[in-house]
Amino acid sequence: MPSFTVFKGQSSSVAVKSTTTKPDQLIGDNVLVRVTASGVCGTDLHYRCANMVLGHEGVGIVEAVGPDAQTLKTGDRVGWGYEVDSCGHCIQCLQGAEPFCPQRTLYGLANHDQGSFASHAIWREAFLHKIPDGLTDAEAAPLQCAGATTFAALDNIHPGDTVGVLGVGGLGHLAIQFASKMGCRVVVLSSSDKKREEAMKLGAHEFVVMKDAAPLQVSSPLNRLLVTASTPPRWDLILPIMAPRSIVYPLSVSKGNFEVPYMALILKGIAVKGSLVASRNQHRKMLEFAALHQVKPILEEFPMSEEGINQAMDKLAKGEVYYRAVLVPADA
Repeated sequence: MPSFTVFKGQSSSVAVKSTTTKPDQLIGDNVLVRVTASGVCGTDLHYRCANMVLGHEGVGIVEAVGPDAQTLKTGDRVGWGYEVDSCGHCIQCLQGAEPFCPQRTLYGLANHDQGSFASHAIWREAFLHKIPDGLTDAEAAPLQCAGATTFAALDNIHPGDTVGVLGVGGLGHLAIQFASKMGCRVVVLSSSDKKREEAMKLGAHEFVVMKDAAPLQVSSPLNRLLVTASTPPRWDLILPIMAPRSIVYPLSVSKGNFEVPYMALILKGIAVKGSLVASRNQHRKMLEFAALHQVKPILEEFPMSEEGINQAMDKLAKGEVYYRAVLVPADA
């Protein structure tokens, strides 16, 4: 299948239908995937004006495999996320930290002719992840980036630890579920009270409204804080409730500075840790964990068409998507 349908960004920020052509024969461990669902991520908004195929939260069915493929076969359900290749030989790759490989292949920086807003895509078998039976294609799609990102930020957490989640949105509502299912006390920090009931149903144990609240009151200091909100944190309110030697993970994408007061970090030994995307090891553990514990995104579905894609992205840009948007083939 040398040609398939894709949807590209352009300078007007309106996604348009196009075609990508590839060689007739698959080489190496390349795999042809028919896309059955794609998440729409906030990162996609950063590229909607670029001349490139959009989307990086892909799920689909294997239709053909290259001569060096060893684990996947036709009919398998697979997903892929923000990273689709690395060198495999550097220290970062050998230590299982391939998202930081100097030769990594990331969405937006390479492979501009294909993505998950498409009918098909071709990726290396090594960077495709089998989808467990406990997840539908639409449920699995947002987990390829949002789910993997929040799961990775909870690496090495311990049952009984207290996890703070700042913001209840596309990332935050998954972080609440993961942390709760890991046996942690989950404290949600929000600017208003409107998502309290839903957050508690998702697994939160406490819900703290930050507006006009000084100082904040929590039952236990936060061992870890996942910042998923788009607005900068109120450190004057948050740092007093952080535990000694706790860790802050900024997960929301912003071009601005992430500013934290010096003395609070020093006196409590608080660490601020960047977390790009999950490694393949974390990604696959996340999918199995999500299927086993039924961690699922709350989602809105849109058709995989010019109209559906632009509607989903416009709603996302306005903050009107109900947690996560997912594209499905228009004829599904």
